[in-house]
Amino acid sequence: MDRINKTFVNEFILLGLSGYPKLEIIFFAVILVMYLVILIGNSVLIIAGIFDSRLHTPMYFFLGNLSFLDICYTASSVPSTLVSLISKKRNISFSGCAVQMFLGFAMGSTECLLLGMMAFDRYVAICNPLRYPVIMSRVVCVLMASVSWLSGGINSIVQTSLAMRLPFCGNNIINHFLCEILAVLKLACADISLNIVTLALSNMAFLVLPLLVIFFSYMLILYTILRMNSATGRRKAFSTCSAHLTVVIIFYGTIFFMYAKPKSQDLLGQDNLQAREGLVSMFYGVVTPMLNPIIYSLRNKDVKAAVKYLLNQKSVNQLRPK
Repeated sequence: MDRINKTFVNEFILLGLSGYPKLEIIFFAVILVMYLVILIGNSVLIIAGIFDSRLHTPMYFFLGNLSFLDICYTASSVPSTLVSLISKKRNISFSGCAVQMFLGFAMGSTECLLLGMMAFDRYVAICNPLRYPVIMSRVVCVLMASVSWLSGGINSIVQTSLAMRLPFCGNNIINHFLCEILAVLKLACADISLNIVTLALSNMAFLVLPLLVIFFSYMLILYTILRMNSATGRRKAFSTCSAHLTVVIIFYGTIFFMYAKPKSQDLLGQDNLQAREGLVSMFYGVVTPMLNPIIYSLRNKDVKAAVKYLLNQKSVNQLRPK
């Protein structure tokens, strides 16, 4: 077994959409455009948050973290996907697969926590506005963001270590674009009960608990808004929450579809689901990070004003004589 294991774990083959060559060209063009939008849109949000004093608030601090996370997540997965689509190079080393799995899981876990932190921030801002500067101080925000990143990283180390220690002595073909943990677990020729249990616990901690924070935060926000006498105040409160709520619905709707239920058994042998899983994977991995800056830019006057100001400053600098 040791000899076979050493022979077959040197690399994996990522199928992606190899059975659909016409779709590969379409996917390459679409994903490339989306990736450029992700890099530009999230970079603009980060730069605006740094240089515009109007965005030096807890909400935009967390938004900057979210934008940086989206850039890191897509940078760890999209370039390799584009290469495999255009060059047909589908092999990935064992260590490369482990790194890709770690980064993907870490970014996903961290994003869940950050969305929960952002919901709590909106709750304090609307339900306790007088205490907001004290509760959501700079130190508290940095601490909350640090906990999110650190927890996501630790969770990913645990899940990746447990997955990559398994023996892979049979098929090394991963029916996915990436080294996604559930797709890799299919290939293990050992008992994966421990992996399923830890994944379930991870789902509870990083999916369910932040979602509960989001749910109860918005229930209290809704209760507070409905008690407001001013229609203008209600509209303003709703507008500050609408962008975050839209992102939460898109993110959690997709991630629950992919990870919420254990798939150790019902994934086996279902190659006919390849195209559908590819589409869902692309939606979660590319479309969601692309929509985040678009949603926050369209739904938020402060962000639009900050981006417009930065563009105007750039134009002025270009027109100045050298």
